[in-house]
Amino acid sequence: MYLETPPRLIETRLFSAMPDKFRRKGVRTDWADANRPNVPTDSFIEGPSFDRDGNLYIVDIPFGRIFRIAPDGDWSLVVEYEGWPNGLKIAAGGRILVADYMHGIMEFDARAGRVKPILTARNSESFRGCNDLHLASNGDIYFTDQGQTGLHDPSGRVYRLASNGRLDCLIDTGISPNGLVLDPTETVLFVAMTRDNAVWRMPFMKDGSVSKVGRFCSLFGTSGPDGMTMDAKGRLFVGHASLGHVFVFAPNGELIARIKSCAGPNCTNVAIGGENKDRLYITESSTGSVLVADISGL
Repeated sequence: MYLETPPRLIETRLFSAMPDKFRRKGVRTDWADANRPNVPTDSFIEGPSFDRDGNLYIVDIPFGRIFRIAPDGDWSLVVEYEGWPNGLKIAAGGRILVADYMHGIMEFDARAGRVKPILTARNSESFRGCNDLHLASNGDIYFTDQGQTGLHDPSGRVYRLASNGRLDCLIDTGISPNGLVLDPTETVLFVAMTRDNAVWRMPFMKDGSVSKVGRFCSLFGTSGPDGMTMDAKGRLFVGHASLGHVFVFAPNGELIARIKSCAGPNCTNVAIGGENKDRLYITESSTGSVLVADISGL
């Protein structure tokens, strides 16, 4: 995973943990029964994304909740609804979009406290379970439809919903497609394939289709890569859902750093924040914690 220099170790600290008043202890949900069998689940946070005021929004999948965490770490419940919000992204203009495992692609109006559907089906066929999304600079929405796919059923999908409403299925052979991100030139899409324990690299052709899809990097563990982000230098930050790390890869695929969780092993998603974009925020889902790491030295 590296050529000559071993990856640098970067430590984390706790930014903020879900207050006890919001934890649903002893409550069973269909989502947790299917995805975390026999594991007590009082929350499962994901989808970190910052608004223009520096507030961090996150989702709580099994209980259909979206929270806002202020810069000082204070939590507010902004909506609770009948759904399983899995991924969340905030556009430059403030629009909040959600990949909902139960419903599809949704839009959240923070002022009204209301979630409404944007896209719930393709050609009258429901999605298998939307997982995460990424917003392109031109307004296109890229999202993964993971469901329960894996090596036994490599039929996960990656879609692009264009700003004009056109929906393209980029691949339908994904092995549990999860987090995704465009490179700085927006000519290559990276997709975490959790059950393949790999990140796939998907270059775009001139007509917008993908070709020569390959494995950018391979990992290991009982789960696999989950949420991802990329910085302006093209370095890929990959949260791993069972190894308690975020792995940082150079544009050539070499592992240059590992960011170690100070909490549990489920580093499910990541977002770059801070005034100078030099802090990495990590959702650690097994403890309901948000961690932060200083990445200014990378």
